[in-house]
Amino acid sequence: MRKLTLAMTGLVSTVLLSGQAFANEQAGGNGLAVPNQSWEHLWHEVIVDITVIGIIMAVLAVVMLVKYKATSPDQVGTAKELSSVQSIAYALIPAAIFMADDFYLAANGWTVWNEYRRVPENAMEIKVTAFQWYFEFEYPDGTVTDKLVIPHNQPVVFRMTSEDVIHDFGLPGFRVKEDVMPGRITYIWINPVEIRETFVQCAEFCGQDHAQMSTSISVVPQAQFDIWLAKMAAEG
Repeated sequence: MRKLTLAMTGLVSTVLLSGQAFANEQAGGNGLAVPNQSWEHLWHEVIVDITVIGIIMAVLAVVMLVKYKATSPDQVGTAKELSSVQSIAYALIPAAIFMADDFYLAANGWTVWNEYRRVPENAMEIKVTAFQWYFEFEYPDGTVTDKLVIPHNQPVVFRMTSEDVIHDFGLPGFRVKEDVMPGRITYIWINPVEIRETFVQCAEFCGQDHAQMSTSISVVPQAQFDIWLAKMAAEG
């Protein structure tokens, strides 16, 4: 029993420590964490995990149904009497395996959560104000626009508030969203390591035109971003 306890303790410790290794694997070209890639990796692990467990349980169920089925209505099954140690082992060993699996996924889930909440020191700050029914963006130089363009490989933190009701700044392409509320500043950050087009969508019902409250996000090279920002500033 002592050996079993030590083995379980070591397994749980190993699983919990795996969170840091998991985080180190998910780094972008700029050397920073890429939370959306970590999210997708974890989601893949969860899907594989529940699929494997489901297959194992289904196979065991079929085997037991076939092997131990009654051959007559009056047949009564018999079973070998188990010792106390065997009874405890049959209960604890499967439970320990499932708990270790849950601890592993939970540890990695907390790691991904921490990535989403720890803003890099060099992140560019964009202020977001939500209205019914659009988002307004203010860049560090004071430029205000309803278009969202961000430079490639530059982490961006969005500091957000609302002028009317509760909205939600949803970034499906970056696997993150956060409520935007009147009288309060909330934040999320992203690490755009790919040049692409995606979109922002309000993810909290906010009134009649909620479904139309969206805008595009363009991730562009730094030089192209600088030109765009200078143009927007000149247009005032």
